[in-house]
Amino acid sequence: MADHHDQTGKQDRLGKAGTLNRTPENVTDPLFATGDFFDARDLLQVRYEMVRLVRLGGATLAQAAARFGVSRPTCFRMVKSFDTGGLQGLIPAPRGPRGPHKITAEMLRFVEDYRARYGRVGARRLVPLIEAEFGVKLHPRGLEKALERGQKKLPEPAP
Repeated sequence: MADHHDQTGKQDRLGKAGTLNRTPENVTDPLFATGDFFDARDLLQVRYEMVRLVRLGGATLAQAAARFGVSRPTCFRMVKSFDTGGLQGLIPAPRGPRGPHKITAEMLRFVEDYRARYGRVGARRLVPLIEAEFGVKLHPRGLEKALERGQKKLPEPAP
């Protein structure tokens, strides 16, 4: 059996890799009770064993979800992700923003110019204009927030 330092090191590595199960105590599957090979803190291992159990007909989606401490929709999504992406499909997506912010300084200047010509126009009306002009879909609230930030300091144009 590994010592406490090795267990802490593994937990740190899982956390850095984004595969640390935040709720290992919810995993009640008997395989994970032994503690030797199966580790409920390893999210990728938990997801794989859950999918394997469902695929081998050992449990329904609802039963597997309960045994592995997830919701039924999450279990279904993992089975589908495995079917389409293999083991890679079970790796959690990175948390946080999904990409660069969509609203550019050029878009804010477009809004500023539009408002200078037509008066105070709300975000709901501006979003379709921005989509037509720049080909970018925005949410009105996101535009409102950007405009609020822009009033504090208008970003410089990109080089």
